[in-house]
Amino acid sequence: MSEANENTGDVLLEERVGQTAVLTINRPKSLNAVDPALGDALRSAWARLAADDDVWVIVLTAVGTRAFSAGADLKTPPSERSFAGTFLGGGAEPFTVPSGYLKPVICAVNGLAYGAGLELMLSADLHIASSSARFALPEVKIGSVPGAGGTQRIGRAIPRSVARRMALTGEPIDAETALRLGLVSELVPVGTVRERAIALAEQICSNAPLAVRAVKKALDAADTLNLDDGCSYEQLLWGSLRDSEDRIEGRRAFAEKRPPVYKAR
Repeated sequence: MSEANENTGDVLLEERVGQTAVLTINRPKSLNAVDPALGDALRSAWARLAADDDVWVIVLTAVGTRAFSAGADLKTPPSERSFAGTFLGGGAEPFTVPSGYLKPVICAVNGLAYGAGLELMLSADLHIASSSARFALPEVKIGSVPGAGGTQRIGRAIPRSVARRMALTGEPIDAETALRLGLVSELVPVGTVRERAIALAEQICSNAPLAVRAVKKALDAADTLNLDDGCSYEQLLWGSLRDSEDRIEGRRAFAEKRPPVYKAR
């Protein structure tokens, strides 16, 4: 996608590729920074796609190759809503992927993923990046702290000492370092990350969608449960799929040596 797409006026573009929904942040003139309009668009998209039975996987990327998102848009006036009103009075949900989201989300990063952009990436399930990507939590440099899960997720994604260095210094890391640390799972040439993410999404879509969602729930639970409780939960998920139409279809297709036809039932 070219940077001319910002002329459409849509801060978040959406298209479908089979059973994959592709969301593209479209604010390249602002390095795809997150402003209130983009935050609202993302929240709406997560809710809408969660309820869409035709969507099995979501790819999140951005227009251009300079930045996935450079963070919060500091040129936007701060919200007039008080901190107490937001924190204690039921403020808006974060713009990041909601906790416990059932459908896999793949984040495809070109260029910078700073601040809110990195927090958005960290909330996804899979992260791939171009060789030009850079990652940072620079909030301390402007007298702030990450406010969309950055301090909580970064230490779960990479080694503790490195995570603390990033958050306390605001220093960025490059793509090769991110790959070595496991912050991303794959690097691709600049300009190809979107296509690679869609190919990965299609690979996931070839699997039984209910099984994919159950595995995602089990993996998420592993972050908080001890091993025994996690294994018990895994068994419950296995049992919930035992009599599903897709599991029966998968076994039948295997026996008949043909591709399965899954229906998320």
